[in-house]
Amino acid sequence: MTGSVYDFTAIGIDGTEVPLGRFRGQALLIVNTASKCGFTGQYAGLEALHRQYSDRPFEVLGFPCNQFGAQEPGRAAEIASFCSSTFDVNFPMFDKIEVNGPNRHPLYDWLTRQRRGFLGIRDVKWNFTKFLTDREGRVVARFAPRIEPAEIAPEIDKVL
Repeated sequence: MTGSVYDFTAIGIDGTEVPLGRFRGQALLIVNTASKCGFTGQYAGLEALHRQYSDRPFEVLGFPCNQFGAQEPGRAAEIASFCSSTFDVNFPMFDKIEVNGPNRHPLYDWLTRQRRGFLGIRDVKWNFTKFLTDREGRVVARFAPRIEPAEIAPEIDKVL
């Protein structure tokens, strides 16, 4: 098993392969997102964190997922357009992935092994589950979808 979040790659929203090693030395907030979810408004809070910490070694990474109520039905270009036009998202977004099941993206396989959810359950339960890594690429916290991004700021401060 890999040792840090920086050991993975993912496909960016623009279709290019992105080695997460490019974020080495930064704390990361990794979030599975959806455009048609009751929590979709959290994009604004995630962008606010991105801006709040823009001068610090921190980044938000958004991973669209359609596994929960088919709430992310669009293609990458549609998702990118929605995020940009509706929430002025400037943090890195990635192509749609699966976060559970046999086609779970390797990053999420690793994340969910590092930090389990409520009652020790490994699977991601819904959109906008958040994983915080420290600057060494270790998962230090997992936050349920109902936790607003602003509530995570004190935890981000601790890892910076």
